[in-house]
Amino acid sequence: MAPRLTAVLFPAAPRVLPYNRGISVGFRTLHLLASGLLYGGHAFDVEPQRLVTLLYLSVVGGLCLILLELYRSCDGVYQGMGVLAIVKVVITGLAGLWWEQRVLLLSLVLILGSVGSHMTARYRHYSFRHGRVLDSKSSRTTSSSPLTPDR
Repeated sequence: MAPRLTAVLFPAAPRVLPYNRGISVGFRTLHLLASGLLYGGHAFDVEPQRLVTLLYLSVVGGLCLILLELYRSCDGVYQGMGVLAIVKVVITGLAGLWWEQRVLLLSLVLILGSVGSHMTARYRHYSFRHGRVLDSKSSRTTSSSPLTPDR
């Protein structure tokens, strides 16, 4: 990858977006509300055409959250939080392919989302590329592994 592109995608210090916290809370709220209603619609076998708007709102909210993270730095893609987001997107896609299993698959996505939201930094920022935890405020690394206890 060209040095200039690498610097843009993986800055030495993550970029800061003004009001990022508030924007993130807004998109997360949209995503959780739409996803929860969509999940309930599938669980209670609501007609699919009645769920389309909720599907779009859920996707838009999730996509905006991903884009906010990618704006900061693309290094989140190979950290625990990014890998978990990719897994959730894949499982959600599988729910469209295996329609009869959609409630089970979407339940798994919700469980992964709940666990992922409450993971400690040592799992959330563990870099599968570097084999160690990355500092969430810079690209510096620490030597800890999620498999070793805190000191």
